[in-house]
Amino acid sequence: MALVKHNNNSLSAVTSMASLTTGAMTLISEQTASSSASIEFTTGIDSTYPIYLFKFYNIHPATDQVYFQFNMSTDGGSNYNVTKTTTFFISEHNESDSAASLYYWTGGDLAQSTSNQYLNYQTGNGNDENLSGEMFLYNPSSDTFVKHFMSRTQHTAYNDYSQDVHSAGYGNTTSSIDAVQFSFSSGNIDAGTIKLYGIKDS
Repeated sequence: MALVKHNNNSLSAVTSMASLTTGAMTLISEQTASSSASIEFTTGIDSTYPIYLFKFYNIHPATDQVYFQFNMSTDGGSNYNVTKTTTFFISEHNESDSAASLYYWTGGDLAQSTSNQYLNYQTGNGNDENLSGEMFLYNPSSDTFVKHFMSRTQHTAYNDYSQDVHSAGYGNTTSSIDAVQFSFSSGNIDAGTIKLYGIKDS
C-alpha cells in the first residue's frame, strides 16, 4: 500500500474549519432555580439536533430526602405524561467508610407508566448537599421510534452517602417530544442551574 505524504500540513496553511466534523455541543438555553416548583424547557427541543443533553449544576432541594425527577411532553408542555419504561441502579459509599454497595432499585423504575421518572435517590437539603449530573435525550423529533434517554447523577444523600445513580429508558411514543420538565418529588428546587445543549453527531 502506498503512503500518502501531505507536504502542506502546517497549521498556518489551514484557512477554514467550517467543513470539519466536530460533534460539538451547542448551548441552547439555561435556567437557574430560585425556590422554583419546577424547571421546564418548552422551546429549543426540535429536529435541529439528533441528541439533546441536559447538564445539572448544584441542584439543591428545599425539602429533605426527595427525588429529583423529570417527565416529557408531546404538546409543548401543556401535559407532562409520556408513557415510559425505565431502569434504575445505584452505587453508593458513606462518609464513615462503613458501607458501600451496588444495586438495582425497583422503586426507581417504571413499566409503561406516565409518572415522573426519578433521576436520583433521596437528596439531602443540608446547606452543603446537592446534586449534579446529566441526561441525554435521543432523537426527540422522530415520528417513527420511541424516545430513549440516559441519565447519570451524583448527589449527597440525606444519610451522608455519596451516590452515583444511573437511570435510563424510553418514552414509548412516536410523537415528537418538544418539552421536558424537572422537579423534586416534594417541595421546590431551592437553587441550581440546568443547561440544555444540542449535539450533532456528524
